[in-house]
Amino acid sequence: MFRPPYAARAHAIRLDDVCASCAGRLLQRPNRGLRHFSITSKAKQAAASQNQPLEQTYFWSNAVKTRQELGKVGGSFWVRSYAPDRRRAQSTAAFAATHPPSESQPAVIAPAEPPHRRRKRLKDAAEATTLPAAEQPLPPDASSTLSRAASEAPSRSLKRTINTFLALSKPRLAFLVVLTTTASYSIYPVPALLSTSATAAPSLSTLTLGFLTTGTFLTIASANTLNMLFEPAHDARMSRTRNRPLVRGLLTKRAALLFALATGLLGTGTLWYGVNPTTALLGAGNLALYAFAYTPLKRLHPANTWVGAVVGAVPPLMGWCAAASQYSTTTTSPTSPASVAAEARELLFTPQATGGWLLAAILFAWQFPHFFALSHAVRHEYAGAGYRMLTSTNIPMAARVSLRYSLAMFPICGALSYAGVTDSAFLATSSAINAWMLREAVRFWRFNGERGSARALFWASVWHLPVVLVLGMVHKKGLWERVWRSVVGEGEEEGEFEEWEEEEGDE
Repeated sequence: MFRPPYAARAHAIRLDDVCASCAGRLLQRPNRGLRHFSITSKAKQAAASQNQPLEQTYFWSNAVKTRQELGKVGGSFWVRSYAPDRRRAQSTAAFAATHPPSESQPAVIAPAEPPHRRRKRLKDAAEATTLPAAEQPLPPDASSTLSRAASEAPSRSLKRTINTFLALSKPRLAFLVVLTTTASYSIYPVPALLSTSATAAPSLSTLTLGFLTTGTFLTIASANTLNMLFEPAHDARMSRTRNRPLVRGLLTKRAALLFALATGLLGTGTLWYGVNPTTALLGAGNLALYAFAYTPLKRLHPANTWVGAVVGAVPPLMGWCAAASQYSTTTTSPTSPASVAAEARELLFTPQATGGWLLAAILFAWQFPHFFALSHAVRHEYAGAGYRMLTSTNIPMAARVSLRYSLAMFPICGALSYAGVTDSAFLATSSAINAWMLREAVRFWRFNGERGSARALFWASVWHLPVVLVLGMVHKKGLWERVWRSVVGEGEEEGEFEEWEEEEGDE
């Protein structure tokens, strides 16, 4: 490094600004902070040969600059390096605090954000707030939502009472159960579907359908209330259930018990006298299975999911029995146990009941991918609350079970067409929605629920069940043939009468 002559150094320090003693000490002190940049070729080559790079702080736009130009002698520039010094930073900060910028000396404005960085920042913020469908959060518990609405309502108001008791019934789950019941009732292949004489049959009347839906809703409301009554301490440990009415103290346990007894008795009675005893017994048995077997088993063994799947498979059988009772050849007396048993055997254990069992099989198989995908996101909360779920103890096994029952949907739907419940086109249309759920089940099994596969399977299962049931009603055996005959005016009563005459003549 070139050392400047004594005169140049004295000129750069500006001796007129300091006293003589300080100037002498400064001139005797080695000037290590000076670096030479020459504008001449020889000086430039010599400086380059030294290979002394500038410190990075020299290029900072907001660096504290002191004594930028120390002098220019013989075609050379002398600048002080910007090495950070603790005392210099402290003194600079103190000076800035005590001497705010004046109008004649405007404050330093920070440089504007480059456009490409601004676009990237906005894109990252948008991606953070907008998740893909597979990563969307699970829907909140309907009972918790109603409980929050009830707590915000005035005390002893009608709105608070309705929301509280509606929260006890788990309306979203109850609606799904009623949907499966009425769908099975609609899918039942009734002969002479469009015949006006057939509408007088009790199982095809609007009144019977109303009794079926009302009784089913009341029984499932009773079962759900008992479920909440038995486990408020466990519900309080989970984020999805901690706002339920009993956990929040919106009503007493005695009131919840009375509500469960009232809805259970009223629902069973509605099914018994409004539909038939077999449907009522199925509803009452399902209530007991859910409240007194499935609920305590959740804290004992992971096999509780299989018991819960049986509970979900019973409502389609209820709807099937409600529709099939019009063909019953047994004279049923509600007060005679023998006649009730005979009717149950005819409605449940004959070849005509095959369609009902197949619909129950669809509901049984569907619940495994649906529930395992749902519980995967809150598996740690289930374990912390004392529930022994398969997703909390063995995720790979839960993934295999989900995949297995997703595959089972194909032969079950095919069996509905083979049994004559639906037409042959149902096999093709149902395979599309079954393939979607199977694809997500494969991803769930492959990634053990990670990478958004659990939530993707959950949303696929949410759409799968209603679509399959609607397709079953659309592809009901003989539906479109009878619609076509009614449109073009082709009657079938004459043909049936001629066949009956031929049979009589043969005899």
